Amino acid sequence: MASAPPPTAAVASPPEAARIGFWRGELKRGREEQRNAFFAAPDTPKLLREHARLVDRVVRGVWRETAMPTEWRCWRLAAMDVASCFPHSDVDVLILLPEQGEAPAAAIEQFFAALWDVGLELSHAVRTVAQCASEMAGDATIRTSLLENRLLHGSRRLTREFRAMFAESLDVRSFYAAKALEQQQRHQKCNDAIYNLEPQRQGRSRRPARPADGALDQPRRRARQELAELARHGLMTIAEARAVSRQERFIGAMRVRLHYLADRREDRLVFDLQAALAKQLHLADTPSRRASEQVMQRYYRAAKLVRQVNIILLQNLHARLHPAATQPVPFDAEFQTVDELLDLRDEELFAQRPAAMLDAFLMMQKHRALKGMTARTLRALWRNRRLIDASFRRDPANRARFIEMFRDRPWGFSTSCAG
Repeated sequence: MASAPPPTAAVASPPEAARIGFWRGELKRGREEQRNAFFAAPDTPKLLREHARLVDRVVRGVWRETAMPTEWRCWRLAAMDVASCFPHSDVDVLILLPEQGEAPAAAIEQFFAALWDVGLELSHAVRTVAQCASEMAGDATIRTSLLENRLLHGSRRLTREFRAMFAESLDVRSFYAAKALEQQQRHQKCNDAIYNLEPQRQGRSRRPARPADGALDQPRRRARQELAELARHGLMTIAEARAVSRQERFIGAMRVRLHYLADRREDRLVFDLQAALAKQLHLADTPSRRASEQVMQRYYRAAKLVRQVNIILLQNLHARLHPAATQPVPFDAEFQTVDELLDLRDEELFAQRPAAMLDAFLMMQKHRALKGMTARTLRALWRNRRLIDASFRRDPANRARFIEMFRDRPWGFSTSCAG
């Protein structure tokens, strides 16, 4: 749901103004306590859970204050689970209406205005179940935002009706294709934003770019137990799930600190905040690197790992949804093609002959019809990446392979760079 400006509502009566003031104070006090607790003992998952509960309590309280009809439904959508509950993130609220009857427009307007008044920045919508179905059919982003919903108040009948409609209308293959295309377009639009000097750290697919590049954007970026569930289904290994979980916690902690440093929603590692962030992380300048550079290096390493696992995960999802219709076609004794993807004939190839990692990229350059690498090839690259060490780089044959990889690039290549 797109963010909307605060609605205009009638001036609240003195009792109503007092109640709005009460909930504003509750939100401010709760956020301040959470901030103090975080800096005393940083625990990002705990902070996000507690902030989600605080926001839910405030929304429910304001809902009751505006005396909405009991047959109406108020949801707080958590498209990113607790990721939408960073300290200054906006709050998704959907009022789900029954198909019959006239909407209490004045009460709805008052409800949204009150939420803005207490200090919540909203992305809100008012729809019937049929309207939700129509919107989802034409926009995968809306379907994503409705994918995970949590009832805050109202009758349960509309909940069952909505969820039954959602499940019936979901075409998993089409949804996957739409989300994969959305990610690809976002990468192109943002010019590979995770490697910018001021990379964007976003939490929603509809915004410019996520630093981990949606590494957890497609599988619905979950907490540790849900990453483990992906591993149980064979979509990633336990080691990959643990690695992603560690890096996501680090990136999440950076985002929390950015919100607190800017005292507003700030999801970019802007120059003005990098030094302050480094200080919070207890990093100091060294003779060779400034503290702010160390922050960025940590971020880039985390983002790179999450992106690598994301590619593997997407390849596995694609293979699960679209099994290869053709048999592997050998290229040579080491490589083959499967459904236009480069594949290893032996998963231990890179461990036995590390130079084959460069040969894989040379193969990709020579065979332009290849669209990428299979998940097991990518995983083997990731698993054996540390074999490219100093002795590997000194090997004349590997230097020659490296030069060949860059010989035809438009910016040219100097042999002095090969080391």
